[in-house]
Amino acid sequence: MYQHLKIDIVSDVSCPWCIIGYQALNQALANLAPDIQAKITWQPFELNPQMPKEGQDITEHITQKYGITEEQSEQNRAAIKERGLSVGYEFGNRGGGRIYNTFDAHRLLHWAHELGKQTELKLALFDLYFQQNGNPSDYQQLLSVVESLGLDVAEAKQILESDKYTADVRKQQQFYQSAGVSSVPAVIVNDKHLISGGQPTEVFEKALKQIADESITV
Repeated sequence: MYQHLKIDIVSDVSCPWCIIGYQALNQALANLAPDIQAKITWQPFELNPQMPKEGQDITEHITQKYGITEEQSEQNRAAIKERGLSVGYEFGNRGGGRIYNTFDAHRLLHWAHELGKQTELKLALFDLYFQQNGNPSDYQQLLSVVESLGLDVAEAKQILESDKYTADVRKQQQFYQSAGVSSVPAVIVNDKHLISGGQPTEVFEKALKQIADESITV
């Protein structure tokens, strides 16, 4: 029987496990189609809300934040690259790299949702950061991504240069934080089922099938 699921993905554009999780989720949905389909909405989460515009060296940030060595940090990044490849996503060679503030990117994602282009923008922002060594807090780079998707650059520029959607994004962030989301990705199905982390395809597939089956019997 055909089932349509509502899926909210709470995530940040600088979270590698978020794109890994999405790729696995997308593969699961492809395997379950056409019996199970889903409407995906991306919800805002900032891994580093206090990060200044200029950002911080990634290795420096990770070792400070998690209390690990540089060697452990490099091992983690190598593991992430391997997991990415397993789900069809190639992380670029970002060298040292930097971590940036992502709030303005989330404001543009809120705008793109209204236009029905949110997933396209989200994926392009992942590519900007992870494949192109880009800066998702830099207005010009954000506008270049907007332009590449055929969206209205002038409108996006107006949003970035104002406080438009600031209250909306903050409200959504607070909603999910109050609901207990403290790490991402958090995949929430039908507003009540939580699948945490960048799970393998088979985990998503099993969970979505179970949720769909339960909704039939209710």
